[in-house]
Amino acid sequence: MGTRRRFRGRIVGVGSTSGVRVVVGWWLESPFGSFADAMVETATGHRVLLAPTPEVVDLVSTTYTFDEVRLQPVEVHAAATRGLTVSSPSLSLAVDVGGRTPLGALLGLVPAPLATSPAFATLADPVARVVLKGVRTRGVARAGRREYYGASDVHAVTGMSGRFDGADLGALAPVDPPCRFGFSSTPRRPSVTEVTTTIVDVA
Repeated sequence: MGTRRRFRGRIVGVGSTSGVRVVVGWWLESPFGSFADAMVETATGHRVLLAPTPEVVDLVSTTYTFDEVRLQPVEVHAAATRGLTVSSPSLSLAVDVGGRTPLGALLGLVPAPLATSPAFATLADPVARVVLKGVRTRGVARAGRREYYGASDVHAVTGMSGRFDGADLGALAPVDPPCRFGFSSTPRRPSVTEVTTTIVDVA
Protein backbone atom coordinates (compact mmCIF):
# COMPACT_ATOMS: atom_id res chain seq x y z
CA MET A 1 0.00 0.00 0.00
CA GLY A 2 1.32 3.42 -0.96
CA THR A 3 0.88 6.96 0.33
CA ARG A 4 -2.28 7.67 2.31
CA ARG A 5 -3.69 11.22 2.45
CA ARG A 6 -6.59 12.30 4.68
CA PHE A 7 -8.76 15.38 4.17
CA ARG A 8 -11.23 16.42 6.89
CA GLY A 9 -13.86 19.05 6.23
CA ARG A 10 -17.15 19.66 4.44
CA ILE A 11 -18.42 18.95 0.96
CA VAL A 12 -21.15 21.24 -0.38
CA GLY A 13 -23.12 19.83 -3.30
CA VAL A 14 -25.80 21.89 -5.06
CA GLY A 15 -27.68 21.94 -8.35
CA SER A 16 -29.28 24.97 -9.95
CA THR A 17 -32.13 25.77 -12.30
CA SER A 18 -29.54 26.90 -14.86
CA GLY A 19 -28.31 23.30 -15.04
CA VAL A 20 -24.95 24.09 -13.42
CA ARG A 21 -23.96 21.75 -10.59
CA VAL A 22 -21.32 22.76 -8.05
CA VAL A 23 -19.31 20.70 -5.58
CA VAL A 24 -17.20 22.66 -3.08
CA GLY A 25 -14.63 21.07 -0.81
CA TRP A 26 -13.89 23.09 2.35
CA TRP A 27 -10.97 21.27 3.93
CA LEU A 28 -10.05 22.20 7.49
CA GLU A 29 -7.26 19.62 7.82
CA SER A 30 -5.24 18.15 4.96
CA PRO A 31 -1.66 17.49 3.84
CA PHE A 32 -1.83 20.99 2.28
CA GLY A 33 -3.22 22.73 5.36
CA SER A 34 -6.67 24.30 5.21
CA PHE A 35 -7.98 25.20 1.76
CA ALA A 36 -11.06 25.14 -0.46
CA ASP A 37 -11.60 24.02 -4.03
CA ALA A 38 -14.61 23.83 -6.33
CA MET A 39 -15.72 21.53 -9.12
CA VAL A 40 -18.27 22.92 -11.55
CA GLU A 41 -20.18 21.03 -14.24
CA THR A 42 -22.16 23.19 -16.66
CA ALA A 43 -25.47 22.33 -18.27
CA THR A 44 -23.57 21.18 -21.37
CA GLY A 45 -21.39 18.81 -19.33
CA HIS A 46 -18.22 20.94 -19.31
CA ARG A 47 -16.29 20.11 -16.12
CA VAL A 48 -14.13 22.80 -14.51
CA LEU A 49 -11.78 22.60 -11.53
CA LEU A 50 -11.09 25.73 -9.48
CA ALA A 51 -8.15 25.19 -7.13
CA PRO A 52 -5.91 27.55 -5.16
CA THR A 53 -2.38 26.13 -5.44
CA PRO A 54 -0.33 24.09 -7.92
CA GLU A 55 -0.10 21.24 -5.36
CA VAL A 56 -3.88 21.04 -5.01
CA VAL A 57 -4.34 21.30 -8.77
CA ASP A 58 -1.89 18.45 -9.31
CA LEU A 59 -3.56 16.08 -6.85
CA VAL A 60 -7.18 16.86 -7.69
CA SER A 61 -6.75 16.98 -11.47
CA THR A 62 -4.94 13.63 -11.51
CA THR A 63 -7.52 12.01 -9.21
CA TYR A 64 -10.68 13.30 -10.93
CA THR A 65 -11.59 14.15 -14.54
CA PHE A 66 -11.98 17.71 -15.85
CA ASP A 67 -12.23 19.43 -19.20
CA GLU A 68 -10.63 22.60 -17.84
CA VAL A 69 -8.48 23.50 -14.83
CA ARG A 70 -8.19 27.00 -13.38
CA LEU A 71 -5.57 27.92 -10.80
CA GLN A 72 -7.19 30.63 -8.69
CA PRO A 73 -7.99 31.48 -5.07
CA VAL A 74 -11.12 29.86 -3.63
CA GLU A 75 -12.45 31.08 -0.29
CA VAL A 76 -15.27 29.73 1.88
CA HIS A 77 -16.69 31.58 4.87
CA ALA A 78 -19.45 30.86 7.35
CA ALA A 79 -22.18 33.46 6.86
CA ALA A 80 -23.52 35.60 9.70
CA THR A 81 -26.75 33.63 9.52
CA ARG A 82 -26.75 29.88 9.04
CA GLY A 83 -25.02 29.42 5.70
CA LEU A 84 -21.83 29.57 3.68
CA THR A 85 -20.37 31.82 1.02
CA VAL A 86 -17.91 30.72 -1.67
CA SER A 87 -15.90 33.19 -3.73
CA SER A 88 -13.33 32.95 -6.51
CA PRO A 89 -12.68 34.90 -9.71
CA SER A 90 -14.93 32.45 -11.58
CA LEU A 91 -17.54 31.48 -8.98
CA SER A 92 -19.61 33.27 -6.35
CA LEU A 93 -22.05 31.23 -4.30
CA ALA A 94 -24.20 31.84 -1.24
CA VAL A 95 -25.73 28.75 0.35
CA ASP A 96 -28.44 28.57 3.03
CA VAL A 97 -27.95 25.59 5.33
CA GLY A 98 -30.92 24.00 7.09
CA GLY A 99 -31.33 21.25 9.62
CA ARG A 100 -29.78 17.82 9.88
CA THR A 101 -31.20 15.32 7.40
CA PRO A 102 -32.46 11.85 8.41
CA LEU A 103 -29.20 10.45 7.02
CA GLY A 104 -27.24 12.92 9.13
CA ALA A 105 -29.15 11.84 12.22
CA LEU A 106 -28.41 8.20 11.43
CA LEU A 107 -24.71 8.92 10.94
CA GLY A 108 -24.70 10.72 14.27
CA LEU A 109 -25.34 7.38 15.97
CA VAL A 110 -22.04 6.01 14.64
CA PRO A 111 -18.89 6.92 16.62
CA ALA A 112 -16.90 9.44 14.56
CA PRO A 113 -13.66 7.40 14.43
CA LEU A 114 -15.64 4.52 12.91
CA ALA A 115 -17.83 6.62 10.59
CA THR A 116 -14.80 8.32 9.03
CA SER A 117 -12.71 5.17 8.58
CA PRO A 118 -12.02 3.46 5.22
CA ALA A 119 -13.35 0.20 6.71
CA PHE A 120 -16.76 1.74 7.41
CA ALA A 121 -16.81 3.41 3.98
CA THR A 122 -16.24 -0.02 2.45
CA LEU A 123 -19.12 -1.51 4.42
CA ALA A 124 -21.44 1.43 3.64
CA ASP A 125 -20.81 1.46 -0.12
CA PRO A 126 -23.40 -1.20 -1.16
CA VAL A 127 -26.07 0.64 0.85
CA ALA A 128 -25.11 4.06 -0.55
CA ARG A 129 -25.38 2.77 -4.11
CA VAL A 130 -28.98 1.72 -3.54
CA VAL A 131 -30.22 4.54 -1.30
CA LEU A 132 -28.43 7.55 -2.83
CA LYS A 133 -28.45 7.77 -6.63
CA GLY A 134 -24.95 8.33 -8.00
CA VAL A 135 -23.26 8.18 -4.59
CA ARG A 136 -20.41 5.82 -3.74
CA THR A 137 -18.39 5.76 -0.54
CA ARG A 138 -15.41 3.90 -1.96
CA GLY A 139 -13.95 3.31 -5.40
CA VAL A 140 -10.95 3.54 -7.70
CA ALA A 141 -10.12 6.99 -9.03
CA ARG A 142 -7.67 8.02 -11.74
CA ALA A 143 -3.99 7.09 -11.43
CA GLY A 144 -5.12 3.89 -9.72
CA ARG A 145 -5.85 5.72 -6.48
CA ARG A 146 -8.36 4.28 -4.04
CA GLU A 147 -10.73 6.69 -2.35
CA TYR A 148 -12.88 6.37 0.75
CA TYR A 149 -15.54 8.87 1.83
CA GLY A 150 -16.37 8.69 5.54
CA ALA A 151 -19.37 10.92 6.28
CA SER A 152 -20.23 11.84 9.86
CA ASP A 153 -23.08 14.36 9.40
CA VAL A 154 -25.34 15.78 6.67
CA HIS A 155 -27.33 19.03 6.63
CA ALA A 156 -29.82 20.07 3.97
CA VAL A 157 -29.18 23.05 1.72
CA THR A 158 -32.40 25.09 1.61
CA GLY A 159 -31.48 27.87 -0.80
CA MET A 160 -28.70 29.32 -2.92
CA SER A 161 -27.75 32.13 -5.24
CA GLY A 162 -24.65 32.79 -7.28
CA ARG A 163 -22.89 33.28 -10.57
CA PHE A 164 -20.41 31.30 -12.64
CA ASP A 165 -18.36 33.10 -15.29
CA GLY A 166 -20.69 36.07 -14.90
CA ALA A 167 -23.89 34.10 -15.58
CA ASP A 168 -26.60 33.78 -12.94
CA LEU A 169 -26.98 30.25 -11.61
CA GLY A 170 -30.67 30.60 -10.87
CA ALA A 171 -32.42 28.97 -7.94
CA LEU A 172 -31.60 25.82 -5.99
CA ALA A 173 -32.34 22.51 -7.74
CA PRO A 174 -31.42 18.84 -7.27
CA VAL A 175 -27.95 17.68 -8.28
CA ASP A 176 -29.35 15.96 -11.35
CA PRO A 177 -27.92 14.51 -13.48
CA PRO A 178 -25.17 13.33 -11.10
CA CYS A 179 -21.80 15.06 -11.46
CA ARG A 180 -19.20 13.25 -13.55
CA PHE A 181 -15.90 14.22 -11.93
CA GLY A 182 -15.15 10.75 -10.59
CA PHE A 183 -16.72 7.46 -9.58
CA SER A 184 -19.11 9.21 -7.12
CA SER A 185 -21.37 12.25 -7.16
CA THR A 186 -22.75 14.19 -4.20
CA PRO A 187 -26.31 13.26 -3.14
CA ARG A 188 -29.15 14.35 -5.43
CA ARG A 189 -30.60 16.38 -2.55
CA PRO A 190 -28.45 19.53 -2.13
CA SER A 191 -26.51 19.15 1.09
CA VAL A 192 -23.49 19.93 3.23
CA THR A 193 -21.71 16.78 4.35
CA GLU A 194 -19.15 16.52 7.13
CA VAL A 195 -16.62 14.11 5.69
CA THR A 196 -13.17 12.63 5.97
CA THR A 197 -11.81 11.66 2.57
CA THR A 198 -8.93 9.19 2.43
CA ILE A 199 -6.92 8.90 -0.81
CA VAL A 200 -4.53 5.97 -1.11
CA ASP A 201 -1.91 5.70 -3.82
CA VAL A 202 -1.66 2.03 -4.73
CA ALA A 203 2.00 1.05 -4.93
